[in-house]
Amino acid sequence: MNLTRRTILKSVSTLPLLAGGLSLPARAQTTSAAAGDIPPILLVHGNGDHAALWITTLWRLESNGVPRTRLAALNFTDPLARNDDTVAQPNRSSTDDQRRELADAIKALKQQTGAARVALVGSSRGGNAIRNVVKNGGSADVSHAVLCGTPNHGVFDWDDGLGNEFNGRGPFLRGLNGADSEVTDGTAFLTLRSDGFDKYAQPDGRLVGKPGVPTGITAEGPALKGATNLVIGTLDHREVAFHPRAFREIYKFIAGREPAFIAIQPEREVRISGLVTGTPGGAPTNRPVAGASVEVYRVSSETGARNGEPVYRGETGADGRWGPAQIDPSSYIEIVLTSPGAPITHFYRSPFPRSSDVVHLRAARPLGQADAGAGAIVIMSRPRGYFGLPRDIVLLDGKEPADVQKGVPTDAAATLRLPAGEVGRSVIGLFNDERIAARLWPASESRIAMIELTN
Repeated sequence: MNLTRRTILKSVSTLPLLAGGLSLPARAQTTSAAAGDIPPILLVHGNGDHAALWITTLWRLESNGVPRTRLAALNFTDPLARNDDTVAQPNRSSTDDQRRELADAIKALKQQTGAARVALVGSSRGGNAIRNVVKNGGSADVSHAVLCGTPNHGVFDWDDGLGNEFNGRGPFLRGLNGADSEVTDGTAFLTLRSDGFDKYAQPDGRLVGKPGVPTGITAEGPALKGATNLVIGTLDHREVAFHPRAFREIYKFIAGREPAFIAIQPEREVRISGLVTGTPGGAPTNRPVAGASVEVYRVSSETGARNGEPVYRGETGADGRWGPAQIDPSSYIEIVLTSPGAPITHFYRSPFPRSSDVVHLRAARPLGQADAGAGAIVIMSRPRGYFGLPRDIVLLDGKEPADVQKGVPTDAAATLRLPAGEVGRSVIGLFNDERIAARLWPASESRIAMIELTN
């Protein structure tokens, strides 16, 4: 992978200061002086993901007075792990690739802020990269390392597939876990894990394609000898990074005190922007897509119908960036992405309470054999967690989705296919207390409606 400093700087999504004299609400401002003793924080996503998953964490940190210029979320160029860490695969990364990108991102954030050290927070595979950096010379640059649902002892512990990054018996994890202490001196470590609801910390191999075969891993797999290890309830693999309960522990560990706010404090004006990426060959990447058009509409909260002309219309250049779009923080919105070689994707979103430049967009997956004959397709997606039945209320068009498994939460998306006669009507997606209305679009025009949940 050819990584230049310019590439790394582009891959770090740092939230800019707002223009136009906008500020935090008065109560949130009272925490900003105290927030000055918090190190800059770099958020590190997991396997196949991108920086946008941290949007609510960023909002909560801002709400507690942490300056935007001291917060960043990294986009790994190729976020998906190789099948074998030692064998190159197109659009996938090795552990060394991720270590180098993260090390450069740490350097860039230190230079930008003038800080001697930064705090790192990682979800899932992001924690592997953090441990790799800290163990291999980075401890002096990292004050805190928070690992959320990281499979620190593997997803499985088997003799076969030893080259896999997630094999606890393989050389990568054995190298990280070989000493009496599994952390590095000089950096404070915290692990957050689920009480049995993490799909990648299960004793049975069902969720990794080998039902009935012991994985050698238990719910304690993410814990590390020498770290502060916390169990934060029946949260799923992603929620242990992005849930409000996780935020409390992350903030408390780094700041040394309880947060003033868990709820996101709204701004009076909101601007959003982000990066358009793609899935070449089926692999999700964070490589920019040029020539993609983006439109943003205000829509009815009840029906998803558009309220007037678009508030933003633009096309991405070589850097893949879109926006900024100024939106009403109380309005539900539709973002239409027309990306080369991909379905036209209509994203329906809840109101944005704060500004963000990590509203990253990837087109919906191509229509496949399962979609044949469907007149309209709607996908309900939960990027920051999984759907848990019966733990959660999950309704799509008034019914529990048939493709969401019960028990340990494993599914982050549910798909509904409807006949052509349904095109144009509204479909409601309901996840606990978040409700989003979408309009059905003709699949014959290669269009998919995406209900993208924030919570």
